[in-house]
Amino acid sequence: MVKTVVISLDSVYYIRDQKPILSDINWEVKKGEHWCLLGLNGSGKTTLLNLICGYFWPSKGTISVLGHQYGRVDLRELRKQIGWVSSSLIERIHGTETAEKVVLSGKFASIGIYDSYTKEDLSEAKELMHFLGCAHLVNRSYQTLSQGEKQRIMIARALMSKPNLLILDEPCIGLDLFAREQVLRTIEQIASQPEAPTLIYVTHHIEEILPCFTHTFFLKKGRSFQQGETKQLFQSPILSDFFNLPVKVEEKHDRYFLSFDQKGPGFAQTLLKSITK
Repeated sequence: MVKTVVISLDSVYYIRDQKPILSDINWEVKKGEHWCLLGLNGSGKTTLLNLICGYFWPSKGTISVLGHQYGRVDLRELRKQIGWVSSSLIERIHGTETAEKVVLSGKFASIGIYDSYTKEDLSEAKELMHFLGCAHLVNRSYQTLSQGEKQRIMIARALMSKPNLLILDEPCIGLDLFAREQVLRTIEQIASQPEAPTLIYVTHHIEEILPCFTHTFFLKKGRSFQQGETKQLFQSPILSDFFNLPVKVEEKHDRYFLSFDQKGPGFAQTLLKSITK
C-alpha cells in the first residue's frame, strides 16, 4: 500500500542577501508518520517552517504540501488545513479574551473572533478543551493562564480547523518540568487518535522526543544532516557528530536523554569553541 505524501521538498534552497539560509533540502513526510525536526538555534528550523506554510518562497526547488504544489494552489485555502503552534502566535493573542474564545478563533484562523459562530462551534471548542485536559479553564481570561496552560489552549485552537498537518514549533520552550510534561502528554493524546493529523514537532531538546515521533530530521547549519527512523538515528556516535561534541544517548521509558561524555578527547576545548563561536 502506497502511503500519501504529506510534505515533499525537492532540492529546496532559501537565499537572502546572497547568503544561503537553507541549502539543498530534500524531505518527504508520509501519512502515518510523525516527525521531529531537531536542530540547534540558527540551524534554519523556523525558515523551513515558513517555507512549508508558504510564508516564505524558496529561492530554488519545489515544495508540495498535502498533495498541492506551491505555485499551483491558493495558499490561503491550503493554510486552513495546517495547524501551527508557535511562541510568536501566543504573544499576539488578546489577553482579555476568554480561553474558549481563543480556541474557537482557530476555526476562522484569526486573532480574535470577527465572524459569527454557532452553539455547535462553541461546544466543539469546549470539547477540545476537555479532551486536552483544560476544561477547567473555560471562562478564564487568557492573560491569567500560566505558560503551560496557554500552550495547551493554543494546541486546542490549532485543532479547531481539523487540520491534516499540525506543526508544533518548540511548544515546551520556557516551561518548567511539570508544565512541559503536561504539554507532552497532550501531544501524545493527539497522536494516539485514529484520525490524528500528521505531526511535525520542532525542538533542540532530545528528551522531548516522544515515542509517537517515528521519524527525525536533523537540520544543521541550513542543511540536512541526517533523517530517518528515530530509533536508528538516536545513537551516541551520530549525535556526537551532529553536535560536534562527545555525547552519550540513553533510552529510558521510551524517551531519550543526552549527557556529555566529558572523558571524550578534547571535550573542554570543543565545548569552549561551541560556546564562543
